[in-house]
Amino acid sequence: MTPAQTVALADEEEDRPVKPALWRGWRRRCPNCGAGPMMRGYLKVRDACPVCSEALHHQRADDGPAYMTILIVGHLLAPLLLIVYTKWRPDPVTMAVGFTLGTVALSLYLLPRLKGALVALQWAKRMHGFGSSPDV
Repeated sequence: MTPAQTVALADEEEDRPVKPALWRGWRRRCPNCGAGPMMRGYLKVRDACPVCSEALHHQRADDGPAYMTILIVGHLLAPLLLIVYTKWRPDPVTMAVGFTLGTVALSLYLLPRLKGALVALQWAKRMHGFGSSPDV
């Protein structure tokens, strides 16, 4: 093995901490350096970090962030809907408008953050080509 291949193998085996990567992804920052923005726009992931040049084009978030958003929003607002209805009995139109706005706002807040966290998890676990070395 050449010295470059040894360094590449050692770098590949080096552990990437998951918690800091997830926090950086939640903040929509590069999972490697935490300084560069991960997103270009609302949900488009950059091909590479503008600060550390870490390749981010390997990500395969697909529908995962949308499913997680639906799961979280549903589990938060469904019990709240029941509590509000049983405790105060508001006008149905008022309740529908309030919960519609709450659902949309919470979904728009969570979706890019969950996508960033999912991309960061893929990076930390070296999934889908993150951290893979060229053929040896």
